[in-house]
Amino acid sequence: MILNYLGILAGLSLLVYGADRFVEGAAHIARYLGMSPLLIGLTIVGMATSAPELLVGVVAALEGKTVIAIGNAIGSNIANIGLVLGFTVMLMPVTIASKTLKREFFIMVLAIVLAFALMFDQNLSRLDGGFLLLGLAVAILSVIYLSRKSARTDPLRNEFETEIPKESKVGKSVFLFMMGLILLLGGAYLLVECAVIVAKHFGLSDLVIGLTIIAVGTSLPELAASMTAIKKNEPDIAIGNVIGSNMYNMLAVIGIPGMIHASDFDSRVLLRDFPIMIGMTLLMGWMVFIHGAGKFDRVEGATLFLCFIAYQYWLFNG
Repeated sequence: MILNYLGILAGLSLLVYGADRFVEGAAHIARYLGMSPLLIGLTIVGMATSAPELLVGVVAALEGKTVIAIGNAIGSNIANIGLVLGFTVMLMPVTIASKTLKREFFIMVLAIVLAFALMFDQNLSRLDGGFLLLGLAVAILSVIYLSRKSARTDPLRNEFETEIPKESKVGKSVFLFMMGLILLLGGAYLLVECAVIVAKHFGLSDLVIGLTIIAVGTSLPELAASMTAIKKNEPDIAIGNVIGSNMYNMLAVIGIPGMIHASDFDSRVLLRDFPIMIGMTLLMGWMVFIHGAGKFDRVEGATLFLCFIAYQYWLFNG
């Protein structure tokens, strides 16, 4: 069993390190190909930060455990809001000024609604997966439209201009991208294999292991990215990472595993996990975009963080 614990730690480490290399390589390649920093941030970086969740979901689905992918997607969204955003803002309050993020938040909410509607029958079919991937295509096109209509003075545009370098060596970028992808694949395989064994040892379901250990683990890259962004006084990027990642989790991280292996799932996904995720999403939206004119303080961050802790306690003791 000790080897399995070490395997989980090794898998998480590979995911965190690999995700950083993967995001950096993907962003630099896109910049080399002439994409604007804002478009890179809203699409390439957003999708790349969901790569750990996606690869874990694909590995799980290939082994016939699509429920892990479902739990991972929902659990990661909850962790992104409560752990990543909540904990970060507890340490460093921020002010959000980007209007582009408000529009992207609306697209993310639509993605959640679509996923919930398709899975309402307690079954994730290949057809459902196909509709989610169609929704992914529409979401990407919508985000591209947002990037083109974004005001020149939008803080998010300026932050991405600063963060994403204008010049990069294509060879190095491709190397980072491929290295990150290989590390992510290895980390995903190790994490799924070892986590399933540990879950069975303690009598935990595949769903719970996806909602907890795996979800928190795959959200660690977002936590590191958000804390770094806020330290650099780039709060809009920090919020944008969470919104983008959560949108892609609903559409790609559930959709692609669903296409690989259709599966029924526990009713608690609809009665417990989806409502918690929706509630925390709306609470985050109210805090960030409505209450306090964009000011996001420590009390609000602590509220989200405590919601996350309470949810984890409920999962293990409910």
